Amino acid sequence: MAKWLPILLLVLSNVFMTVAWYGHLKFPQAPLVKVVLISWAIALLEYCLAVPANRLGHSFYSAAELKTIQEVITLVVFAVFSVLVLKESLTLNHLVGFGCIGLGAFFIFKGPF
Repeated sequence: MAKWLPILLLVLSNVFMTVAWYGHLKFPQAPLVKVVLISWAIALLEYCLAVPANRLGHSFYSAAELKTIQEVITLVVFAVFSVLVLKESLTLNHLVGFGCIGLGAFFIFKGPF
């Protein structure tokens, strides 16, 4: 379980960060200063999860592996958020691009060569 806790924390932190970075797009009429301040408050919660995730995770994973895990989680969380919240579609070229990043993640975990 201890090896999975950093991953769970990274998933939760990425949900907060995605909301902080992209949630305001649902409210284009809101003043920019207001959405920046709200986004900062949400991002604080993200940091409160991401920093412990990386601290705990470094006991099991290298820094490069942690970053790779975080990037893959970010793409998955963003794709779900984009479709469900922003009502945008994922196209084949999005999926191919995400697949290329996934291939990069494969090489990070299969190395060194």
